[in-house]
Amino acid sequence: MTSVTKFPVPLLGFAAFSGTGKTTLIELLIPLLIEQGLRIALVKHSHHDIEMDKPGKDSYRLRKAGASQVVLAGTHRSICFHEHEQAHDSQLNEQLALLNTDCLDLVLVEGYRDQAFPKIELHRNVLEKPFLYPNDSNIIALVCDQYVEAGDLPLFDFTQLQQLVTFILKRIVTVL
Repeated sequence: MTSVTKFPVPLLGFAAFSGTGKTTLIELLIPLLIEQGLRIALVKHSHHDIEMDKPGKDSYRLRKAGASQVVLAGTHRSICFHEHEQAHDSQLNEQLALLNTDCLDLVLVEGYRDQAFPKIELHRNVLEKPFLYPNDSNIIALVCDQYVEAGDLPLFDFTQLQQLVTFILKRIVTVL
């Protein structure tokens, strides 16, 4: 299994409490990063049991028959279903091992905020949650809805998408 710290493609996480807007921000950033010529992958962590296969479909039936991995290959995309032997909270390195790094320039990660890799913290004052950066040296920037004195950490507003892309290109993606 590949270590998070030795992963061959740059990783950038987005860390925040639920409801802060991680998915929305990433959804807006991905097209802007692609415009810069980057090939992007995303790993999104969920604490819920996920099921995107449909009962009755061949892939569902074969997975339920006991196959621990099923790759559903189509003309536009492939999907890999990976069954865990025992239910557990998946580790980031397990998920990274599923990626084909040969065709990637950057992996964005939503969640896994307790793992040690570069992250941008998102914070909304209205949620009344504490900041993560004082206890996480892996946070390299903040995206906030208010001004915060955060030492040397770059501070972005949720609307400063192009400035955030420039930061990501300079700080994380060094191949361009």
